[in-house]
Amino acid sequence: MRLTDSRWAACTSAARAGVGKPTIYRQWPNAQAVAMSAFVERTKPQAPARKSKSALSALRRQLRELAQAFTTGTGRQAAMMIAASQNDSELAKVFRIHFVMKSREEGRALITRAIADGDLRPDIDIEVALDLVYAPFYFRLLIGHAPLTARDTDAILDLALKGLEANKIN
Repeated sequence: MRLTDSRWAACTSAARAGVGKPTIYRQWPNAQAVAMSAFVERTKPQAPARKSKSALSALRRQLRELAQAFTTGTGRQAAMMIAASQNDSELAKVFRIHFVMKSREEGRALITRAIADGDLRPDIDIEVALDLVYAPFYFRLLIGHAPLTARDTDAILDLALKGLEANKIN
């Protein structure tokens, strides 16, 4: 039997931890869940996020960091698993809860702060604004039709912010 990349990762993870595969699979239901858990763990912020003067620059930094996480080998494997996980509800749920929702929570706080600072209009629907900012990111990630670099995330955010900006009179 040929080992897939995720099964190989589970085997080598078990060997490095000094345990057998059955021990690993008591914690995770399958090799894909092991790999997704490793990706989520690797993408957790290791130190408190530095405070930006501007909520919008912090949002820009967050999107760049998300894009950077998916340029790693583990990130590319996670993206492929996510794209293929339409029928694997557990894998999709893990990604949604531990990655997408955490990103949106941080984004929600930043957009709320930007509204309070007068950088964004006070009448925007924050949930729709979050969709506007993150949807193109995940579309590029999962469909793979175009790159997802810092320059690309900046362009996506800049276009989204045009419609959300507060009308300032100078």
